[in-house]
This record gives sequence, C-alpha cells and structure tokens, in this order.
Amino acid sequence: MYFDRKGKDDTTLLNLYKQLLYPRMIEEKMLILLRQGRIGKWFSGIGQEAIAVGSTLSMESSEYILPMHRNLGVFTTRQVPLKKLMAQWQGKITGFTKGRDRSFHFGTQEHKIIGMISHLGPQMALADGIALADLLAGKAAATLVFTGEGATSEGDFHEAINVASVWNLPVIFLIENNGYGLSTPINEQYHCKNLVDRALGYGIEGIQLDGNNILEVVDTLTAVAEKMRKDPKPVLIECLTFRMRGHEEASGIKYVPKELLEEWEKKDPVKNFEAYLYGQNILNDGLVSDLKSQFKKEIEIDIESAFREPEPVANPENELADMYFPYQQQVVSATGTGSTIRYLDAISDALKTAMHKFPNLVLMGQDIADYGGAFKITDGFTNAFGKARVRNTPICESAIVGAALGLSINGYKAVVEMQFADFVTCGFNQVVNNLAKTHYRWGEKADVVIRMPTGAGTGAGPFHSQSNEAWFTKTPGLKVVYPAFPLEAKGLLLAAIEDPNPVIYFEHKYLYRNLSGVVPEGFYTVEIGKANVLKEGTDLCLITYGLGVHWALAYLELHPALSVTLIDLCSLQPWDKQTVAAAVKNTGRALILHEDTMGSGFGAEIAAWIAEHCFEHLDAPVMRCASLDTAIPMNKALEDSFLAKSRLQETVEKLIAY
Repeated sequence: MYFDRKGKDDTTLLNLYKQLLYPRMIEEKMLILLRQGRIGKWFSGIGQEAIAVGSTLSMESSEYILPMHRNLGVFTTRQVPLKKLMAQWQGKITGFTKGRDRSFHFGTQEHKIIGMISHLGPQMALADGIALADLLAGKAAATLVFTGEGATSEGDFHEAINVASVWNLPVIFLIENNGYGLSTPINEQYHCKNLVDRALGYGIEGIQLDGNNILEVVDTLTAVAEKMRKDPKPVLIECLTFRMRGHEEASGIKYVPKELLEEWEKKDPVKNFEAYLYGQNILNDGLVSDLKSQFKKEIEIDIESAFREPEPVANPENELADMYFPYQQQVVSATGTGSTIRYLDAISDALKTAMHKFPNLVLMGQDIADYGGAFKITDGFTNAFGKARVRNTPICESAIVGAALGLSINGYKAVVEMQFADFVTCGFNQVVNNLAKTHYRWGEKADVVIRMPTGAGTGAGPFHSQSNEAWFTKTPGLKVVYPAFPLEAKGLLLAAIEDPNPVIYFEHKYLYRNLSGVVPEGFYTVEIGKANVLKEGTDLCLITYGLGVHWALAYLELHPALSVTLIDLCSLQPWDKQTVAAAVKNTGRALILHEDTMGSGFGAEIAAWIAEHCFEHLDAPVMRCASLDTAIPMNKALEDSFLAKSRLQETVEKLIAY
C-alpha cells in the first residue's frame, strides 16, 4: 500500500496512527468480552477504521456526521467518552438512549453525531435537512453521511442524493463498500461496475478511493469538504474496503472465500499504516508498546466502570412521558377581528401567520411554490416568503419527511405537505420510525408537521380518498389532529407548528371550498387534545371528527326530536377522554362515527376505552358507524354506499331502540 504524506509532519502522522489504533483496540476488547459472554452482540468495523477516522478528521467539529453501526472511529475521533459508549452498548441508564436502543442507534448534539436506525437508508435524507438548515442560516458547512453498499439498493439512497443534487446541498454521501450486505455479495446487490458511477446520473461529482488508506481518505475528504463549504454541492464518494468479521459476530464469515479474506488481510489499514510509520522512523517497538499499554489500561478502566453503571429501572410514567419532547401548550386566545373565510383559506392563513411568526419555518411539498400547491393553499407564498422557505420538492415523500427531521435537528421547523394523505405510504418509515421515535430514543425533538389532505366525497377513487388517520393514532410519539371547521383548522395548525413534537394534521379535501366560517385574524391557537361539544342532549352521545361532524349535524337537523350530545374530537392523539366520559355518563348511550373503514378504525379504540372505563354508565352497547371494509370506489353511487353516512340513520335507530 502506497502512502503519500504530502508534507504532513511526524506529529500529524503519529496522531493519525493513534486515532486508528484506539478504535481497533476497543474492537479487539469487545471480541474478547463477547467470547467471555459478558456482552451479547457486536457489529465489528475491524478493517474499516481508516474510513471512519479519516473522514471524521476532515470535518469541522461543528459539522454534523451521520454514521453507521461499524463506524466506531467516528465516535472515538469525536472524543465521545468510551465509558458512556460502553454504557450505551450495555443498555445502561447512563447510555445515550437510557437502555432503550442498541449499539450506535443514537445521536448526540454535543458531538454533532446523528445515529442511524436499523433501516439503513433513512439517515441520508436527514443529512439533506441538516445541510439545508446550514444553507438557510448562511453557514459555510458540510454534512457527512455514511451508508453501505447494501443500502444503495434502497429507495432512500436515490431519493436523498437526488434531492441534494436538485437543491445543491453541501452533503458528502460516503459509501463504505465492504463487499457484503450480511451474506449477500456485491454481484447480487448491484450490476454496475462501480457504485460511484451512479453520481453521473445525478449530475454530481463522484470519487472512488482506497478506503483502507488513511492518508488517501483524509486528503480526499478534506479537499472535498473545503471545496463544498465554498461551493455547496453534494459529492458521492465510494470507499473500497472489506468487512473482516461477520455482519455481527454470531453470523460468522463462512460464506466468504478464504482467498478473499487473505487478500484483504494484507490491506489491513492499521497494520499497513503502522508499517509505513516504522519506515518513516516515526514509530518504533518501544513507542508502539507504550501506546498499546496506555490504550489498554484506559480501555479496561472505562469498560469495567461502565459495567458498574446502574441498570434502568422500569417506570411506565417516565417511559410514556419520554415519547414526547417536554412541552406544555400555552393556548393563545384570539384577539383579532374575525371574517368569514373558507376552510381552505383558514389553513392558508395559518401558514402565512406561522411563516411571519417563525422565521425558521420551512414549507416543503410537491408543487407548493409558484404553482401554489395542488389545492392552491400556498398560492402567492413564494412572493411573500421566497423559494428558500417555500420549497418545491421532487416526488420523493421519504426524503422530504427525512429532510424535515434533519431541519429540526439543526434548529429549524418544517411543515411538509403530502399532496394527498394517501401518498404518505411512500414516506411511512420516516414518519413512524424516525419522527415518532427520535425523542424517546435519544432526547431529540422532531419539530415537524405533516399536512394530510384526506378523505372521500370527491369521486377520486382508491388512491386519493383514503382516511388513514388510524395508521398514526396507534403510533406512540406522534400527535394527530383533525379539524372540522375553519376556526379550528387555523388554530390547530398554528398549535401544531408551535409544538416541537411531530404532528400529523389531517385536513378534509371536501371541506376546502364547501365550508366557510368566522376565523379570527392574527395568531391564535386551539388546544391540542381538547374536544368541542357542539350540542348537548340526553338520548345518546355521538362522537365524531372531520367530515363526520357535518354528517352528524345534517342528520340532527333532519331529526330535531332527537336529544343528542354531539362531540367533535378535533384531536385524535391525544384525545379528550374526559369530555367523552362525561357525555357517556349523561346519556348512557354512545355512537362513534367516522369516515374511515370499520375494521381497526380509530372508533374501535374509543369504543374499547368507553367499554373499559364507562361500562357502569352504559344502557346499550357502544356502537360504531363507519365506512365499508373495502377500498374507496370512484363511482358516486358506489362511493356513497361505501361511506359511513349511508348507515348513520339505521345505526342511530338501532342504538335508540336497544
């Protein structure tokens, strides 16, 4: 292996060796502990240290790095204390995740490291958002994100690089090509000659280098980062290396040809650089022995100390509380005069108000800039706020939700518009596994709102009409709101944007231009988690939300003899149990109405809660009125039959007659 020191002095080269040697010795200790049965799992990065160490040294300490689970050298080079790392690996209460997540699945703002989740690809989009925040703030900074050759097969790889390319984001996308994705060799993973060749398709620079040569990694990444800070553009780097151990130790390496292991053993990054330094008269046996003795002692002390750290004590209240960033909403009452506007205009007004109030707020979505969005909610926003903060996106929901989380990590707020709520499936992983779990895992907020134009009634068919709120109400870590009137549409959206937690904001498309109401001017908020009682009665309570509220009002107008307590939930996670319980106690009968399908709809959760907590007050079974358990048809007659509205009268009559 050829090393070119390029004028580096002996002290610099010796420091590089120390940075390489330290994580290698930690790894070797972990393998001993594994054989002793003192730890249960280890993902080894032996043979790949030059990439983690060299790339980290090329970055400024204020710049973010998003590593993978074999990048111990990132953490040691950033001087994350080994004792705390070991506590994390052992699931101790003093670890970064308090025992809630494994190995390197955590972040630390102190060290500007944002860890991965097990799905491998999603962190690439987070890097886009982090870099975008730096651009918006006028910082000359680069962001480094790691991925493996296996994860390049994921859609997240394509989406993240494409967004970075289109937006000229200062992101270094670093592929560690180590030959295998668990047991799958590269010839079964992709068919191009070199992964770096894919850069051409994105119109960006691509560089391939020897990932086992510490000097080549340092020099190349340093030059790339320096150029990127002056001229923000993404770069794709492929580092050729090899995984010398199993995917994790239990899986072994029997599937790797012996000659291949022997070939790469000769390219060991630590041994080769050590030999080079011997040749340069920088290292000698005494110095190497002293360094290893010093590191061994430090490692032993830190690891044994971590073993003595306390285990987590299960406390359900703490666990539940930590699903969300600590935040107590202070409801802001409306003070401005009101005017009658449409439901759609109330949402638009909320966004305008928020953009003025929060200069760090960014809107992202397909066609939302000059075109104004599919429903014209952001029409004129680019003139008022500029394209930097009102951003058209490529069609890539996963990358944009991930970028929104990246913006939040780096000090911004984000509102993402799903063109239709149905399309959130393409970004589902980012929502339920990244946005929802980030605070619980390592204490970082996810200051993101996802707007969800939802619902049927417009003949749009199976893929533009779904009511999918139940996908998210059962996901801890998310808040879910669903306004039925213009006043709440504005107030709940402003409350959602103000809240540092992830909020899924459902807005019914049918109501956009078919419903108007008086909406106050200026900034005000509606309490998240508080229902509205629209009518009070004694025959039954009807609990609903969204378009269901208007079905109920229309039905009750036609049946004035009925005495009904009508509850508009407004929020579905959290939802107002106290108001519902009071209504059930006063009426003895409960009917839950929603547009979603019957099976496992949100009404099932409400019904179960009422049965469990209000049983002694019931005079009849809790009943649900929901849409058919089918996909949503386009034809009006079929759609009308599908919707819960068509069964509301018979369900009410059945409940009253019981």
